[in-house]
Parts: sequence; structure tokens; C-alpha cells
Amino acid sequence: MLDLRQLRYFIAVAETEHVGRAAEQLHISQSPLSRQIAQLEQKLGLTLFERTQQRIRLTRDGAVFLSEARALLRHADRLENLGRRLGRGEEGGLCIGYAPDAMHTGVLPGALRRLQEERPGIHVALYNMSASEQFEGLRQRSLDIALVREPPDDDPVLRAAPLLEDPLLLVLPAGHPLAAQDTVMAQDLDRQPWIAIEEEGDPGWRDAFVASCVASGFTPDIRLDAPEPLTALGLVASGLGLALVQKSMVRGVTDAVVVRELPWREASVHLWAVWHHIDLRPVVSSFRETVLSHGTRSEEPVAGPAT
Repeated sequence: MLDLRQLRYFIAVAETEHVGRAAEQLHISQSPLSRQIAQLEQKLGLTLFERTQQRIRLTRDGAVFLSEARALLRHADRLENLGRRLGRGEEGGLCIGYAPDAMHTGVLPGALRRLQEERPGIHVALYNMSASEQFEGLRQRSLDIALVREPPDDDPVLRAAPLLEDPLLLVLPAGHPLAAQDTVMAQDLDRQPWIAIEEEGDPGWRDAFVASCVASGFTPDIRLDAPEPLTALGLVASGLGLALVQKSMVRGVTDAVVVRELPWREASVHLWAVWHHIDLRPVVSSFRETVLSHGTRSEEPVAGPAT
């Protein structure tokens, strides 16, 4: 059986790529740390690190093992947290996984506000995780509910329900020639400078974005990649290009950007609730119903400067 302490030691060495610095972080001596790593490799029958006189680096197998080790320790930490709360006689609290869209659309904050009104003493732990990590957390029962962009594929133990459809809108610099137009058509956007927004966990996100634009009738000239929508909005405000941002993110935008709907392009960001098909505690099913009641189609008017 794996020793969690050895896993923590392994992760520290992997992240620092230096046994001495890892030992300082862990407040142990370098020699015992090296022995623990060697014992872990012997137990696994696996070489985790390439060692030279200058540095220590993860092997390809070591990188795969690192990802799984981190996931296991996160699960162990959540399980310990749950056990302590149960030991204090609490209801067990809630462990919620979420994608950032669950926050800025207001679905998760609204559900949490309702929860605090109904159960003011309950403890809630929030985990910003990828969809795959959330699904695994549900299967292992270390998460109570997951809020993700896409539901799982044919998973026999998980259930899912749509929460929200958040339309994508065109955001462009206020000084751009197209900003003066009330209606923007596909041909207007062809070869314009674009800022593409990354899809976390999807290695093919860029190709998918270009393909969706081409299917709509224009080819984007991608100049910059933004890690998330707020960064894209800042880049647009600086005059660096156009972007497609979900409606929930453009409320109250500055005068530096203009927002336009694109009725001819049907594209949205979706939000789903996912949970284990067996409810172990009433508080989980109660909160799930609260989340589902807060999940509505986004129909608020577009916020932005008038032109």
C-alpha cells in the first residue's frame, strides 16, 4: 500500500526538481528524503526521476505518476476534512467542485447564499477543478456535487442536469470601425484580429474555435490567446483584437469596449450539475435542488455602452 507521506515527499521533489530545496520545504534532512524517494521507486518498480550531477528531473512515467499522486492527496485531504466534521457531530458539510463559469454566472454564489440562510452553521469546501477531476471526486464520494461545462459520457454512477445556457457575444474595442455598426455580420469579421480564449483541459480548443468561426462564415486572424474571459476583455479594451465572451461576463463593462449580439451565430457556454446517483445525506440532495433552482437560461439584457 502506498505511503501518503512518501507521496508528499515525491511531489515536493518533483515540483522543486531539487532534493535539497524540497528537504527545506518539508523541514527534514536531505539524506532521509532521498531514501524515502528511493524506497518509493523500489516499491513501485518504477524510475520516477532522471538524476544527473546538475539536477533531478521527472521521467515521463514520473510525470504521469505525479498527476495521479496529486489527485490522491487532494482526495485524502478532503476525506480527512469530512471525517473530522462527522466526528464533531456535524452534518458532514458539503464539498463542491466547480468550473469558473459557475461563479461568474451567479449560479453557485446564489445557491450558497440560500444554503447559508437555511443552514447558517454548515461548512462548505469549494474546489476549482477540471471536469475529469470533478467526476472522479464524485465517483470516490469526496465531492458532493460538480458544476461543469459538459456532462460525463455514459457514466453509470453519475447523473447530470443542465443549469444554464450562457450565449457568446462579440466584444470589440470602442474605437474599432465595427463598433459604430448596430449589426455586425459574418463577412465583417473575416480576417479581423482576434483574441481566442483557452478551454482548460481541451487540447484541441484552438482548432475547435477556428472551425466554429469558419462554420459561421468568417475566418479569425488569431493574434493572442487569453487564459480566461476576463483577460480577453482587458486585451479587447486595450485595442488588441476582438473576442467572443459569454453574456454573464460582460455586465458592467467599461466604455473601452462595445458588445454586440450575433443572432446569426448560435453559440453558448453551458453549465451542468453532476452528482452521484446515490444520496448518502439529506443535505446533499437539498443543496442539489437549490442549485437546480438557481440554474436558469441567461436572458438578461446585454450590458455595455450605447453607441
